[in-house]
Amino acid sequence: MSVHVETVDPFRHRIARDPRRGMRTDVVVYASSELLDQIRHDLSLEQAMNVAALPGIVGPSLAMPDIHQGYGFPIGGVAAMDYEHGVVSPGGVGFDINCGVRSVATSLTESGVRAKLRELVNQVFRDVPCGAGAAGPVQIHGKQLSEVLRDGARWMVEHDFGEARDLEFCEAEGRLEGADPEAVSERARERGRPQLGTLGSGNHFLEIQSVDRIEDAAAARAMGLEERQVVVLIHCGSRGLGHQVCTDYLAQMGAAMKRYGITLPDRQLACVPIQSPEGQAYLGAMRAAANFAWANRQAILHFTRGAFQKVFGRGVRMNLIYDVCHNIAKRETHTVEGRKVDVLVHRKGATRAFPPGHREIPRAYRAIGQPVLVPGSMGTASWILAGAEGSMRETFGSVCHGAGRLLSRTAARRGRDARQVERRLEEQGILVRAESRDGILEEIPEAYKDVDAVIEVVERAGLARKVARLKPMGVIKG
Repeated sequence: MSVHVETVDPFRHRIARDPRRGMRTDVVVYASSELLDQIRHDLSLEQAMNVAALPGIVGPSLAMPDIHQGYGFPIGGVAAMDYEHGVVSPGGVGFDINCGVRSVATSLTESGVRAKLRELVNQVFRDVPCGAGAAGPVQIHGKQLSEVLRDGARWMVEHDFGEARDLEFCEAEGRLEGADPEAVSERARERGRPQLGTLGSGNHFLEIQSVDRIEDAAAARAMGLEERQVVVLIHCGSRGLGHQVCTDYLAQMGAAMKRYGITLPDRQLACVPIQSPEGQAYLGAMRAAANFAWANRQAILHFTRGAFQKVFGRGVRMNLIYDVCHNIAKRETHTVEGRKVDVLVHRKGATRAFPPGHREIPRAYRAIGQPVLVPGSMGTASWILAGAEGSMRETFGSVCHGAGRLLSRTAARRGRDARQVERRLEEQGILVRAESRDGILEEIPEAYKDVDAVIEVVERAGLARKVARLKPMGVIKG
């Protein structure tokens, strides 16, 4: 169908509420005209319109500049629901609960690492298992898994998989309150238990990067960044455990909607009232899966530190800059039309971006705003931003989470040879180690939008500020 999109300004667009489609609110799209043309190639705008039909939605349905088609909700979508009278939808979080990004500043320089880059990439590839069925280096039994689901990254640090400082620099200190391990099915537990410390597959990766340029010197200093410094970016989530939690509760909610009198334009938006027994059970399980994801990224950081020390000696320092999730539903208080509202913010492929002064930001960053970590593709660049006040006024404190796909995984693989892709990247100074050829082909740079163009929209719209641009040196993938 044709979607009428009204241009508000060069970086904001509006799809007006259409009661005939059941829409309860508008859709606001953050994009340049060029990005909007690319976004129109899939059904993501129609999906954002469907989200606008959800009961209890507060404010507009939001589309970030990296938006693309997903399951029910678009990836790159944000929607806030009234906590007392709205709904929760697993499709608004996604199958990879608390998929997120962790960025680490090292004491090494690009020139110092370049000479041993192949050795380093191979060592990290050995020490951090990847691939869909990979088993992890952290072996835990059933009782310990329940503790991980409850305590997240804190459990890992308390069991010598990290440093106390790491927790300070995680969103929510790496642990969501209200996690309910009992709400996680036995099947989800079975899938997750052997996977702590693994990257997984798909678009998940560990990237060794260097700081290409600094855009905000004061913010960069606060984060411990300088030009030509080597940084590590870890992108992964809750593995099979989170996937199973989503699968389990989608089935339950699909059956329960009729009891609650909920009808929707797309069954993939399956939802129930937040305050219902099913809604509270899902939130308990989702928070547990989110804690598992934080524990997983903490374990990966621990073993990555070990790999760096094996290559460069025990004197190498690796300080966590920040860890932020981009697939989550969180209870937050926001100001809408002049009044404070208690909402459940669904961020599906969208990153929290709280501004300077917010009490949930680590003290070291209160003056500059929350670090926002935005990976691009393995052949282009990634960005570190800082949250700005505009995000709180307009987007429930949210921005984009990446570049956003242009090609489906099938289209990306078609007619391409993984060895040629590897050679092309190596000619650019980028070494790739992957568990599978498809893992390389599905994530080729051409499969993604221009991350620099996406970031330009975010900054020009006043949602976040550029701090540093990072370029890849070595990539580990599933």
